[in-house]
Amino acid sequence: MPELSAETVAEAERLTCLALRASDPDEADAYRSERDALLAEAGYAAREREDGGTVTLVCYPEAWLDEAGTIRMDRFDPEEAVERPLGGPGDPDEWDEVATHNRGIARAVHEAHGSVHGETVTALADFASNHYAKPIEALTRDELDEFREEYLVRNAWPSDAQLDRLSESLRYAFALVDEEVP
Repeated sequence: MPELSAETVAEAERLTCLALRASDPDEADAYRSERDALLAEAGYAAREREDGGTVTLVCYPEAWLDEAGTIRMDRFDPEEAVERPLGGPGDPDEWDEVATHNRGIARAVHEAHGSVHGETVTALADFASNHYAKPIEALTRDELDEFREEYLVRNAWPSDAQLDRLSESLRYAFALVDEEVP
């Protein structure tokens, strides 16, 4: 069985995250269909496994399945599967890379939209990097709620202007990476 390319896994992960963030069930289904078609080209299928509030994308060879779509244990080889956690903390070994990425987003927002938005997104970058070790655009809706309701007010001491423009600041940050705010 050929291995999945890193690019295919990354795109499957991105599409699954978009599906999980979508508020419209038809939109979520469209993202999952696109992901499934992409994986099928490589001879793989996907499932989303939820464990303790964290969703994990599992990509596995279609050859594991019987005609009814059930995994046949006699065909199962865990070395052929790829798993990617989609919620909760990211990989702490990639912290430097993630922090640099997030600071770049904050700097770009500051330069393009001024200090009020820049300071808010700097706080968001610190939160995403230090608490979850993941890029801003990988934050889930629950993690962003935690940022809005707890982290920002307790740790960043935002001005009234920052609080008034919080939604706009988040839109600017996500727009830089061509994503929508979950």
